[in-house]
Amino acid sequence: MEEQRLDRQDEKKRAGGGQNRFWLGVLTGALVMAFVGLIIVGMSAGIYLFGRRVMSRQPQSGAPAITDDSSKDLDFKHITSKMEMIQQIIDQVFLYDEDEENVEDYIYRGMLAGLDDPYSVYYSEEDYKMMQESTSGTYSGIGAMISQNRTTGLSTVVKVFDGSPALEAGMKPGDVIYKVEDTLVAGESLDVIVSNYVKGEEGTDVHITVYRTEQDSYVDLTITRRKIEVPTVEFRMLDDKTGYVAVSEFDLVTVEQFEQAIDELTAKGMKQLVIDLRNNPGGILDSAVAMVDYLLPDDISTYKKGEGKSLIVYTADKNQEGETYTASDGHSVDIPMAILVNGDSASASEVFTGAMKDYDKAVVVGTTSYGKGIVQNLIPLGDGSAIKVTTAHYYTPSGFDLHGKGIEPDVEVELDEKLKTQAVIAPEEDNQLKKAVEVLNSGR
Repeated sequence: MEEQRLDRQDEKKRAGGGQNRFWLGVLTGALVMAFVGLIIVGMSAGIYLFGRRVMSRQPQSGAPAITDDSSKDLDFKHITSKMEMIQQIIDQVFLYDEDEENVEDYIYRGMLAGLDDPYSVYYSEEDYKMMQESTSGTYSGIGAMISQNRTTGLSTVVKVFDGSPALEAGMKPGDVIYKVEDTLVAGESLDVIVSNYVKGEEGTDVHITVYRTEQDSYVDLTITRRKIEVPTVEFRMLDDKTGYVAVSEFDLVTVEQFEQAIDELTAKGMKQLVIDLRNNPGGILDSAVAMVDYLLPDDISTYKKGEGKSLIVYTADKNQEGETYTASDGHSVDIPMAILVNGDSASASEVFTGAMKDYDKAVVVGTTSYGKGIVQNLIPLGDGSAIKVTTAHYYTPSGFDLHGKGIEPDVEVELDEKLKTQAVIAPEEDNQLKKAVEVLNSGR
């Protein structure tokens, strides 16, 4: 569960001329990886948005049915002939021993990379098995959240959890993950970085080199992995009976934790609520839908597509077909609410925020969200491997397509500069949180 982006101009200015040295290193690493066959483009935040729904529906014992015309757009006879020719050349002149399994993996990776879509990816059996662990809510790792810039492929630390091995080792928000052990990971897909490099056996050390922009230097960190109970929901009561609920990801465990937080705060007399989705990369669609459902009445008929029910989100594929999700749990919360977002609030976070904003059930405070409004389906192939493929757009209840645009806040406020690299921010320091409370207190 480890996920931010490094494209803020102020960070580039602070780095000054030394930034050129960093980018030279990144480019060198990227070229090296290219020569060894790395052809996967960078992933962005929210990598599991719609995956869990597909994983629960696809048969685990075999691949999806293949129709006779499945290859009509590619000349597989020509492709096979060319691959056989390349293999003959490899057999005759390649200096080193060939790893057949690795070569086969990269054939499939290349096919998905050739779609020129940073969200469509092939997972080997090992990758897929490790990636599935990341939605369970517990894992053996370092206790940091990482996000990946979809343009540069750079992975940056967004959040370091309180009491985590990462915090103890000195990792900070804003650190760019440059190298893990002896492997340059700039440009590697985020879920593979986390699953295959960062995570590992409990009690073992992992050596991570980060580029720290504020110092214009590389920093070597040795972090001892341990079991991490991912705090997907944290909550407390602030002054003036203002409830505060922070959601770090939308995992399987998050719905129950969220409902418990709302119930406990309500029992303590909560009069208004701030929901913090800053740096939340997304997660499981069903979890986000269920959490919105817990807040909204079931029968808001503002939007026709909901057919008399409270529409939460809907999807549309290339044939304009898709699924519609509405509220149905019979529960609602009728108090003033504010939602905190920033540029790393993505995917399921935007589903949640978009629905609440469209119904005027919450004022949105912070900065414009990430802007990931497309659906990925995670499809097992029957042999332990899987592919993740972009299949549709999703839309907020009003029909807004936020992809590439994000959700603009009703009240825009940047986090204070000095707080951006601070691992733990106290509520009394948090200017964005204070603004959200101020907005609620004003009755807006």
